[in-house]
Amino acid sequence: MTAIGLAFVIEGLIFLAFPEPVRRMMASVVSSPALQLRIAGVVSAVIGLVVVWLVRG
Repeated sequence: MTAIGLAFVIEGLIFLAFPEPVRRMMASVVSSPALQLRIAGVVSAVIGLVVVWLVRG
């Protein structure tokens, strides 16, 4: 639960600091093909897993 809370804090700070770039990024996500989004999701998940593994290991 702590990690989920931290993810919300980080996301909120990004929206607070960079609202217009986030808006443009969201518009580009809407027009991206599903396969590209899936690949980005897998890469993001793997990177997150490696970071957690390195920090906790």
